[in-house]
Amino acid sequence: MAIYQYGVLLVSLWLAWRWQKRRHAEQRFALEHGCQPLRPWAAEWPLGLDMLVKVFKHSKRKQILQFFVEEVERSGITFEQNLLGGRATNTVDPRNIEAILSTNFNDYSLGLRAPTFRPLLGSGIFTQDGAAWRHSRNLLRPQFLSNRLQNFKEIQKCVQNLIEAIPKDGTVDLQPLCFKLTFETTMFLLFGDSVSAADWGQVSGQESDFAKAFNTAQEYLAYRGRLGSFYWLLNDRTFRDACRTCHHFIDGAVAKALKTSAQSKNSWKSKEDDVEENRYVFVEALVQQTKDPQVIRDQCLNVLLAGRDTTGCCLQWTFRLLARHQHVLSRLRKEIEHISGLGAGAPPPTREDLKRMSYLNLVIKEVLRLYPSVPVNSREAVRLTTLPVGGGPDGKSPVLVRPGEGVGYCVYVMHRRKDIYGDDADQFRPERWEGDSLKDIGWAYLPFNGGPRLCLGQEFAMLEVTYTVARIVQVFSRIEVPPGDPLVEVGKEKQILTLVVSSAEGCIVSMKP
Repeated sequence: MAIYQYGVLLVSLWLAWRWQKRRHAEQRFALEHGCQPLRPWAAEWPLGLDMLVKVFKHSKRKQILQFFVEEVERSGITFEQNLLGGRATNTVDPRNIEAILSTNFNDYSLGLRAPTFRPLLGSGIFTQDGAAWRHSRNLLRPQFLSNRLQNFKEIQKCVQNLIEAIPKDGTVDLQPLCFKLTFETTMFLLFGDSVSAADWGQVSGQESDFAKAFNTAQEYLAYRGRLGSFYWLLNDRTFRDACRTCHHFIDGAVAKALKTSAQSKNSWKSKEDDVEENRYVFVEALVQQTKDPQVIRDQCLNVLLAGRDTTGCCLQWTFRLLARHQHVLSRLRKEIEHISGLGAGAPPPTREDLKRMSYLNLVIKEVLRLYPSVPVNSREAVRLTTLPVGGGPDGKSPVLVRPGEGVGYCVYVMHRRKDIYGDDADQFRPERWEGDSLKDIGWAYLPFNGGPRLCLGQEFAMLEVTYTVARIVQVFSRIEVPPGDPLVEVGKEKQILTLVVSSAEGCIVSMKP
């Protein structure tokens, strides 16, 4: 017993010595870099439990991002968060975000994202760090660099399918149609021309079941993320079943794509000049790297999340805002008429036409300001590091960030800062981007992330969004809010926050050719 007690004492003394040594090193580091304490957040209960309660209450009311806006107004641009005994930093300062995503990129990892998201997404480009992430990125890059013509043709075809699904004169919810559109174009990115094969009808017919399961699983991931290190508590049967449905769908799609691709390649052998033979297909390139079906599934799910959800949300927010801002829609329609003409019989806009539609691009830029693709994000420090600002009484001094501490940043809130975008920052006004007032906006505008993890599909996404909006405005002479629908202020509508933000009220509009 005496030996046991002696051993416990030695271990305790050693741990205390290590803790003290680490604290001294942190203090020296902070002193050398001029670090000052952070402003504490406006929590009133011990362990920040009142904030946790508020988060879940606002989430239930589908207004959690509005809560984040209000919390920054109360606690400041950069503040310290102490939740359940864990310390973290929250910031909407572009200088700090630049440090996290670019300047000090190697000081941070994705933290708990990998285990939190693993049940649905496994190991893919959005959950990986280091060499694995770089490998995934290199696999995906050629898809956007080498297939521009084929990609645009597929967008045109899918947009025409969307137009044909809209009632000729009546009320329609564009939200599911937008998600179906971006689902189809992303499936093309993943699997190439095989998605047009006859036996793919069964796969595409399952899109609604997959969409429902995918949305459910993402809602669970969002809640798991808010639980921090307690993410594992949320793992019930509904979540597991949703993940299983998604996995089953992708497994079937991969199997059909590989079978169709093999058959197509056999037929190409007799066509010496078939240009499609040189087409880069993501799933085929992936199979050259691995035959593991789970690895293939994980990578495809990660890409499908990015391509379907982020772009689908941008489209539905765009049409929702245009229907509620008729003066913007009117100016946009005049621009489209001048460049491409109006009406279903007018020639669809070309890529060159879209580049000439300057106001259209300002409209999309403003939509992405108010509803950025990924509104909330975070990183975790892997070594002792600093943020450039946020410390001290004036918030201008550097801030110490310890290994294992998280740094959360909310682009949604940063894009609504009135000291950056003006007193009308909460309003939809594309004209704010005209002139030079925002020409040096830099890291204060971040619709596609930044630094080494800048979105690879940014060009494709913008092409898909601009063409879809231009073509639908070209074809439909009326896009309005249905009579009797309440007019809610921008940002005050009910929202669904998963990894992206979508309207909880859909995108219900009245349309007429």
